[in-house]
Amino acid sequence: KLGYTCIPGPRLPMLTSAVRRVAEVANIVLADDMPFVGRKAFAHKAGMHMDGVKKCSVSFEHVPPESVGNARRFLMSEVAGRSAVVDRIRELAPDIDKHDPIVERVVKRLKELENEGYQFEGADGSFELLIRKALGTYQPFFRLERFRILGERPSANPEAGSVAMVKIVVGEAEEVTAEEGNGPVNALDRGLRKALDRFYPRLAEARLTDYKVRVLDGAAAAAAKVRVLIESTDGQRVWSTVGVSTDIIEASWIALVDAIEYKLFHDREEAPATAAP
Repeated sequence: KLGYTCIPGPRLPMLTSAVRRVAEVANIVLADDMPFVGRKAFAHKAGMHMDGVKKCSVSFEHVPPESVGNARRFLMSEVAGRSAVVDRIRELAPDIDKHDPIVERVVKRLKELENEGYQFEGADGSFELLIRKALGTYQPFFRLERFRILGERPSANPEAGSVAMVKIVVGEAEEVTAEEGNGPVNALDRGLRKALDRFYPRLAEARLTDYKVRVLDGAAAAAAKVRVLIESTDGQRVWSTVGVSTDIIEASWIALVDAIEYKLFHDREEAPATAAP
């Protein structure tokens, strides 16, 4: 900004990936609103605002997001508008027409889920999976048979955590694992990853970086719905997923599965390019 050249122009687009990689190695969480490299640095919401960005981005963004290796994000919600949903779908299906019945299905499903308590503004991973299901390109990578959470009372052993027992099916193969963790959600996350490890070894690259719970109806007390938002990273990408249920473990499971499936979908799509000379 003062005329000094700190990072050579051709290397500036590597800024975001470099920052995320350093954060991964240092085991720190980047603030979403961090300038230039944060997930919200180029995020936009509301129909008219988003339409304005598409027509004249320099009116809203002081630099192109790709110039620093970041990407523009349109936050999905009921107020985002149909055109924003179409743009998001076109990231996966570039040739889709705005009048395609698939668009209407996605918009309808978005409204249904938001009425149940879901919010996709900060859950881009879950929204992408919603679109894949509407497009017919979604295929689950595994099937849950059952899971069970075991825990000890603090009075029995104050240092004891929780144990998750997970049984999944991948193709024709079954896998049963048990894993300890600091609390039921951490144990469930570790147990599921352990069960999937021999089928999808690249899952080891991903880790959970943030976990948030919000009670949606405090007046309902113990019967209230909760919304769980999970943020994950593999050192290159950062994505968020959401789950809603009256059971906090079930809501966490929904968000965890979305987080893992998002990673697996992108790994599979990148595989041919990685294998090419």
